[in-house]
Amino acid sequence: MTPASSPKHDRRPPYQHAADELRREIKAGRYKPGDQLPPYRELQERFGVANMTARAALNVLRDEGLIYTIQGRGSFVADYEGKGGVDYTPPAWYLANRGEPNGDEAGNLTIGKGKPGSPEASERTLADVLSALRDEIRALSAEHQELRREVEALKKDQQPGPRS
Repeated sequence: MTPASSPKHDRRPPYQHAADELRREIKAGRYKPGDQLPPYRELQERFGVANMTARAALNVLRDEGLIYTIQGRGSFVADYEGKGGVDYTPPAWYLANRGEPNGDEAGNLTIGKGKPGSPEASERTLADVLSALRDEIRALSAEHQELRREVEALKKDQQPGPRS
């Protein structure tokens, strides 16, 4: 039997716990913009999780814009505020989707913190959110490719021509 004073069991996945702890440390200033986070192996040992769980925790922080990863080098704290990052607020989509998923009568997951059918609950299903995110990613990818082409064109224009 658990004591009455013990906190309610948190049913979130372990990667969320690790991400929350790292987020708190970043916000508290333990890791400043540009600082390298510990490697996966250290995170595994620290949080008692598997490699993929440590990776998932960092993916959450990367999706929030708190960190960035350079392949082969590690994960680094992003300059998410530009002034030290103390007042960082996660993106609205993350805050909206952090609560326990709700189910509607048809068994579809809905996003929001209220009970299904209540005014607080979002009318969007998980499939709708994923579809919207997929569309946004496609649009951003297309914009990214266009910007890369523009940069390449600018570089080409700035290169000196052959000397005679």
